[in-house]
Amino acid sequence: MSKPQVGIQLYSVRDRSANDFLGTIREIGEIGYRNVELAGYYGHSAKEVRQALEAAGLNAPSAHVGLTVNDAAIWDNLKQQVEYSLELGLKRFIVPAYPLAESPTLDDVYKMADTLEQAARIVTEAGLAFGYHNHAFEFKSVEGKLVIDHILERVPAELLFAEFDLGWVKVGGQDPAAYVRKYAGRVPVVHAKDFKEDGTDTEIGKGSVDWDSALAACESTGVEYVIIEQERYDVSSLESAKLNFAWFKERGWV
Repeated sequence: MSKPQVGIQLYSVRDRSANDFLGTIREIGEIGYRNVELAGYYGHSAKEVRQALEAAGLNAPSAHVGLTVNDAAIWDNLKQQVEYSLELGLKRFIVPAYPLAESPTLDDVYKMADTLEQAARIVTEAGLAFGYHNHAFEFKSVEGKLVIDHILERVPAELLFAEFDLGWVKVGGQDPAAYVRKYAGRVPVVHAKDFKEDGTDTEIGKGSVDWDSALAACESTGVEYVIIEQERYDVSSLESAKLNFAWFKERGWV
């Protein structure tokens, strides 16, 4: 199979986006990126964001959109986000996290799954694909099974895809490549994130993730996009974005 396309999660440059979102989009395009995953719109209309992406030569196939789980208006809020996503031209709508209890019970896990399924039905009926992005807590064991496996087994595959964050899979004690292969065909997008041994994230290739095996698994199972995400930096957010792009470029991925 062909190599997945490489992109960047704009949460990686949220400090710059907060000051000048449309200008940051332009800067990302100037680095050489051709794909971005959105994470907030900073008060701009879908038309403004779409025009900025087009001017920068950027494709935005997906976005992270949180569920307002503890808000009575959760479903009205979700429908508003779906409308914005459709106007923007997104293909995939991804929930970035869920407020699961620190020591979850099986009922807690099932409630999480049922909430995601209800959200997925609203999103998919509108014509978007619906996914979930993991951190490490989804790799806790609850009654002999990891939370992520409970979720992906309980919610039908046609409603929910997995956006595995390969760094968080590693921090959660599992092999990123093995999880990509385990759910082959249900993982159209992954996050490329690397962590130092002390638990802080770093540029790709400077941490503990085995990228040779992880990216080989992505390529062999038909993953469409590898999206770089970095939340903390030894340099600036923009310099880290450049370093991560260069890492993939040196390996012929961009």
